[in-house]
Parts: sequence; C-alpha cells; structure tokens
Amino acid sequence: MQPVKFVDLGEQYLAHREEILAAFDKVSREGSYVLGSEVSAFESEFASYCGAKYAVGVGNGSDALLLSLLALGVGPGDEVITAPNSFVATAWAIAHTGARIVFADLGGDMNIAPEDVASAITESTKVILPVHLTGRIADMSPIQEIAARHGLFIVEDAAQAVGAEYKGCRAGSFGHCAGFSLHPLKNLHVHGDGGIITTDDDRVYEYALKYRNHGLRNRDECEFWGINSRLDSIQAAIGRIKLSYLDEWNEIHRSIARRYSDALADLVKVPVDRPYELPVYHRYMIRTPRRNELQSFLTEKGIETKVNYPVPLHLQPAAADLGYRVGSFPVAEELTDTILSLPVYPELAAHQVDQVIDAVRAFFTS
Repeated sequence: MQPVKFVDLGEQYLAHREEILAAFDKVSREGSYVLGSEVSAFESEFASYCGAKYAVGVGNGSDALLLSLLALGVGPGDEVITAPNSFVATAWAIAHTGARIVFADLGGDMNIAPEDVASAITESTKVILPVHLTGRIADMSPIQEIAARHGLFIVEDAAQAVGAEYKGCRAGSFGHCAGFSLHPLKNLHVHGDGGIITTDDDRVYEYALKYRNHGLRNRDECEFWGINSRLDSIQAAIGRIKLSYLDEWNEIHRSIARRYSDALADLVKVPVDRPYELPVYHRYMIRTPRRNELQSFLTEKGIETKVNYPVPLHLQPAAADLGYRVGSFPVAEELTDTILSLPVYPELAAHQVDQVIDAVRAFFTS
C-alpha cells in the first residue's frame, strides 16, 4: 500500500496549476505586488462570503488576531478570555497587546465552554476570544449573550473555520472582529503566509487598514506607529481562485468525516455534529486513551497523523507567569492525552480513506 500523507499540497496545486500560473502572470505583468487590485477584490469577496461588511488582508493569521485586538483598544490592564487548546498564535496575539491572557476550560465540542467563560470574567475583562477548533464554530449564542450582558467585545479566532456555519451564519460574522489564517495547512490557503480580518465596525476597519501599513494615513503622513503586515497581491490572487472552490472542498471534508465517524464510532470517540451547525472539518479528531499506541501503529502502516495540540497553552513555558498548573483545566488536559487527527483533505482518495479506516480497526480488533 502507498503511504497516506496527512496533507498533500502538491496535489492540490497540480489540480489548479493553470489557473494559479495565469494569476501569477497577470499580477507580474501589472507589476502591482503589494496591496494591489487583487487584494481589494479578495477582501471584498471574502467579506461577502463570510457575511461581514469588511475584510482586511494582512501578512498572517497571527497578525489578523493582533490587529483585531488592537483595533478594539486592548492593552495593558485588560484581560482577554480564550481557550487553552489552540495554536500558540492565539495567546501570542493577546500577549503582544500587553493584556493578560485568561483561559477557560472546554465543553464536549472541544471548544471553549460558555459557563467557564462566564466564571472567568472580572472587572478587567475586555474581550472574549473563542477559537473555532477543527473547523467547528464555538457555541456562540450563549457567548454572545454573556458578552452583551457584561459589555465585552468578541474576537473570533476563525483560523481553522472558513466556511463553517452555526445557526445559519458563517464564521467571521459573530464577533466585533474575526481573524483568519491563510497558512498552507488551513482549508483556505495561499502559497505562503497570509491572513485576513472580518468586521462590521467602520472604526475597526479603518484602523486595521492603517495599522497593517505602518500607520500611514497616506504615502507621506504617519498617523500612528503601526506595523508592516500587508497581504501580497499574488497571494490574494491565489486566495481568490481557491475561495471559488472552497464550498466544494469543505463538502469533501465533511464527506470524509462522515465516513470516518460511521466506521469508527464503535472503537473511538468521534465528533458529533449538532443539528444547527455545519463544521468544515479542517481537522478530524478522534479520541482514545490508547492514542500514542494507535499513532505508532498507523505510522508503521504508512499513515501520517498529528496531535493538535500536545501541550495546552496554559502549560507552555511562555505561560509560566500566568500562574496556571497541571489540573487547572482538566478537560483541555485530558484532550491533549487522547486526541489524534486523521488525514482529511480534498485530494484524499476514497481508497486512502478506506486504508485509514482499515488500519484503525485493525489496531483495535487485532
């Protein structure tokens, strides 16, 4: 049997090579490489896709979160509540504003639990930052109610969830802002780093436009000290191409997820969709106390898997000064010992899905 890769970016490129090369040639001939017309067009199309008024392209997903927080005035003395089971960029963005990172534990959907968010609020809380892990939107209705009751902002970490839906609305439309990543490992990606912000707030939009471009009001006047986090025109052009295929790709993700769940639910804990949500399964995570043995077995069979993420944020060395310890968030910590991400991507062939299923079943039934 052939090895099964965790992702196969090369296969996706080959499937759309002519479109991508044509876009590269167009941008190159026009010679507008930074913040050109392709960026503006991508921003408009992305905002419309998410159901937001505005979108602002930036250099990466981390900056998308950072700019969102800064645009809302987050800084020293403030607290931002988020989930401990995310990539480090979620916490990094909060830390770089000077605000304090406050974690809340998770619910059964592996996203931040609204009741734990409510318990974590203090007089210093300014923002709730839910993470839509694996492409499944957090339980936003109660989170929105909590935020409204306490006068708090919501910033979505939607890096893994482009196109995901909750009660008929898409990721990027629930908060005051949302930060998306266009990193090559995301379900909508460009050929390198990239990020994008969505918002309905005019002031946030105007601030982000300036902050990503050094704080410039125009070519010669700097209104405030910003950063250089501009989305390249070629990356935006590639993003436009891939956005047109995203619904099709997301449906393939869901189809693979259904096959995994139907075949493996008697052996491992599998995700279960709620009737009012439509995840995109950027990652398909199973849970088993025999995770490490299973992963080793699959590796021997040529099947690549990942653990997203093996060390929760509150136990990272960088978080030591926050005062958290083992046992602070038992649900998140239990996940780090039991979760395993199986391959899921549009180019994954049906026989490869069968290969993964057969290998997992062989491990538990041998």
